[in-house]
Amino acid sequence: MEQSTQRNLVSSSDVNGTTVYGSDGANIGTIDHLMIDKVSGKVAYAVMGFGGFLGLGEDHFPVPWGKLRYDTEKGGFVTDITESQVTGAPDRRDDWYADPDWERRTHEHYGVPFYWM
Repeated sequence: MEQSTQRNLVSSSDVNGTTVYGSDGANIGTIDHLMIDKVSGKVAYAVMGFGGFLGLGEDHFPVPWGKLRYDTEKGGFVTDITESQVTGAPDRRDDWYADPDWERRTHEHYGVPFYWM
């Protein structure tokens, strides 16, 4: 079996600013930064900037990493999240990343497995 020389690793600095597309191919926003679990090393959230996404003003929302998949042809991430999912996501405080209850409710809201399991 031939070993591939291409790796799937990417620097987090290269992910910041990457375009995110809706399942219809429309540009819905960009990744502002990632939130990584310190213990497991898993990416937990992509904090996305939605500039005018379906009527939303520019704002940043944490989206579970499990809602994104990389599309090599687009050179960006694709998601099936909807405006109602983003606007209906659990309210978050400034320290949302330290609130296990918020994380559980958010993963359930988006219908993705918990990153910590």
